[in-house]
Amino acid sequence: HAHAGHYLEQNADSAQPSSGQLGGDPGTGNEHLSVTSGLRLIVGKMQATPENLQGLAGYLNQTLSTDFNVRKPAEKYLEQLEGTENYALLLLQLADMESADMTIRLAAAINFKNFVKRNWRVVPDEANRVSNTDRAAIKKNIVGLMLKTPDVVQRQLSDAITIIGREDFPNNWQGLLQEMVEHFRGGDFHKINGVLRTAHSLTRRYRHEFKSQELWVEIKFVLDSFATPFSELFQSTMQLASQHAQNPPALKVLFSSLLLICKTFMSLTSQELPDHFAEKNLEPWMAHFHTLLTTDNKLLETDSDEEPGPLELVKAQICEIVAMFAQKYDEDFESYVQNFVQSIWTLLVTTDTKPKHDLLVSGALEFLASVCERQCYKELFSNESTLTSICEKVIVPNMYFREADEELFEDNPEEYVRRDLEGSDVGTRRYSACNLVRGLCRFFEGQVIGIFSGYIAVMLQQYERDPGKNWKAKDAALYLIAAIAMRSKTTKHGITKTSELVNVPDILRSQCIAELQKPDIMSQPILRADAIRFITTFRSTLPKDLLVSCLPLVAVHLKSPSHVVHTYAAHCIEKMLVLRDAEKAPVVALSQLQPLFRTIAESLLGIFKLQGSDLNEYAMKCLLRCMSAMQDHLAPFAESLLVNLQGNWPKLARTQANPTLITTSLRPCPASSETPARRTNNGPKNSRAPSFPSWRVYS
Repeated sequence: HAHAGHYLEQNADSAQPSSGQLGGDPGTGNEHLSVTSGLRLIVGKMQATPENLQGLAGYLNQTLSTDFNVRKPAEKYLEQLEGTENYALLLLQLADMESADMTIRLAAAINFKNFVKRNWRVVPDEANRVSNTDRAAIKKNIVGLMLKTPDVVQRQLSDAITIIGREDFPNNWQGLLQEMVEHFRGGDFHKINGVLRTAHSLTRRYRHEFKSQELWVEIKFVLDSFATPFSELFQSTMQLASQHAQNPPALKVLFSSLLLICKTFMSLTSQELPDHFAEKNLEPWMAHFHTLLTTDNKLLETDSDEEPGPLELVKAQICEIVAMFAQKYDEDFESYVQNFVQSIWTLLVTTDTKPKHDLLVSGALEFLASVCERQCYKELFSNESTLTSICEKVIVPNMYFREADEELFEDNPEEYVRRDLEGSDVGTRRYSACNLVRGLCRFFEGQVIGIFSGYIAVMLQQYERDPGKNWKAKDAALYLIAAIAMRSKTTKHGITKTSELVNVPDILRSQCIAELQKPDIMSQPILRADAIRFITTFRSTLPKDLLVSCLPLVAVHLKSPSHVVHTYAAHCIEKMLVLRDAEKAPVVALSQLQPLFRTIAESLLGIFKLQGSDLNEYAMKCLLRCMSAMQDHLAPFAESLLVNLQGNWPKLARTQANPTLITTSLRPCPASSETPARRTNNGPKNSRAPSFPSWRVYS
C-alpha cells in the first residue's frame, strides 16, 4: 500500500470524486466497506488507495449538499473516521490533488483544519487522538504542500499550521521556521505569501500575551531564525515594488506581501524592541515605512467607495506600527517622529471622506494622538498655528456626519447602536478624532478649547439659520463639545470628570433639552439621538435636579419610530436609574419614577411590537431596571407586565437571539407562582397570580 504522505499521480483519473451520491449507509461503521458504501480500512488504518481517495471525495461532496438528509450522515461518518490512522493524511493528499474539483480540494482542506482544531491538542489522562506516526508525517509534509496549493486551499492549510504551532511550536516543531524561510529566496510570491501568512498567524498572539520568560524565549527563538531573512525579504520586495510600479497585477501581489510583512513586524516588536530591529537595524525599516506612507499609485486603488485597496491597507498598518513606537519606544523612535508627523499630517489633509479610507484615516489620527500626548513630543504641537491647522484641517472635517453614516443610521440601525453603545466604534474617524482632541488637551487644554469654541459657535449658528439643511453642523458641534469636555470616563458611569473650561450643564439646557422639547418626536431623529446620548454620557457629572428633569423628556422618546432614538432613550433611562448619590441613594427617587412608570412601561412594551425592535435588549434591560426600582409598588402592574413579556419567550427560543437578551427576558419570571402582590402587604387582597406555561423547548 502506498503511504498517505506520497501523492498519487499515476492513478489521478481513477481518484476523481464520484458525481452521484454514494450508496449504502455512511454511518454503518463496518470494518470492510465497498467503495460505494464506505472507505476501506485495514486493522483500523486507512490506506492511501485510489479507491479510498475516490470514496473520501464522495463523502466530502455530500457534506456540501443542501439536503440535510444527505449532508448530516456524511458529516457524521467523516467525524467517526477522525480516530482512524492516515485519515488526516488522506485529506491532505486530496487537498493537493490537482485532478480533483476545487470544491472537493477546499472541502478536504477545511475538514483537515477542523480535524486539527478538534484533535491535535494532547489532553492529560486522555487517549492521544492523533497517532504519533500521523503527527510526524503531517508536520513533515504540510508546509511544502501548503505552499504549492491554490490560494483558497493554502489559506486553510496555513490556519491548520497555526493551530498545530500553538501546541507544538517551537519545542516540538523546531524545524518549522527554517523550512519556511527557505522559500524566501526562491522568488515565488505565491509561496512567499503562504509563508508570510503563516508567520503572521503564528506570531500575532505576541501582541496581547502577558510578558513572561517563556514567551520571550520563544520570541528570541523566532527572531534568531527569522529576523535576518525577513529583513532581507522586505528590502527585496520594496525594490521589486519600485521596479514594477506600472504593473498592476505584480503590484497587487507585492503589496499583499508588504502588508503581511508589516503585520508580522508589528507582532515581533510588540513585547519589546529586539536588537534585530533596534538602532541601525531599525533605520531601513523606518525608511521603507516612510516611503510607503508617501507613495501614491492610482493603480493600487479600488473602484469601490467602500473597499480599501492594498496601498491603503499597508499605510494603515504602518500608522499602527509608528503609533506603537511613539508610545513604547521613545528613544529609538525620536529621530524619526518629526518626518512621520509631517507625512501623516499631509496624508490626512489630502485624503477624501470615502469609507474605503476610514481605516487609514483613523490610524493616522491615532498616531497623532499617540504622539501629542507624550511629554517628549509636545513641542511639535506647541505652536499656535500648528494647533489651529490640526483643529481646522484634520479634526473638524472628521467630526462631521457623512452620507455613509446617515445610511447606517437609517438602513442598519442595530449596527449603528452597536458601534456606539457597545464600543465597536473603535477605529472610526470620529472616535479617533475625539482621541486626538483629548490628546491635544493634555498639554494645550486652554488653547485647544479656545480654538474649538469658535468653530462650535459657528456650527451652532449655521444650524439656527437653517435647521433643516444644517443639522450636521449641530451634530458635529455636540461631538466636539463632548470631546473637549471629557477628562475621565468609565464604562459603568460614563464621563466622571469634565474640563473646568466647559460648562456642560449650560450646554445641556440650551442645546439638548431644547432639542428634545420640540413637539414632533419624528423630526430630526439624529439630533434627538445626539441629545439623549449627551445626557447619558455626562449623567454622572450633571446636577441631580437637572438630570431628573430630563427623565420625562427622554421617556417621551421611547415612542419614537426611529430604532436608534428609542433604543438610546431606553439605554439612557436604564443608566439614570443605576446612578447613586454620595449617600448611596438612587439619584432618581421612587417618588420621581412612580408617576412615569406606566407610561415608560407601556412605551417599552410598544417597542417590542415594532419591526426590527421586537428583540431590543436595551428596551428589555430598561424595563427590568424600572421594575426593580419600583419595588413593592410594582404589584398593580405585575400581572400585565409578565403576560406581555411571556409573549416574547417563544420568539426568543426560535431565533438566534442575543444571549444577553434571553437572560434579561427571563429575569422577571418569578421562581414560584407567587406574584409580588402576594408577597407584600401593599397589593390588592384578591390579586391573582398569573399562570405560566410549563417549560418546554420551542422548535
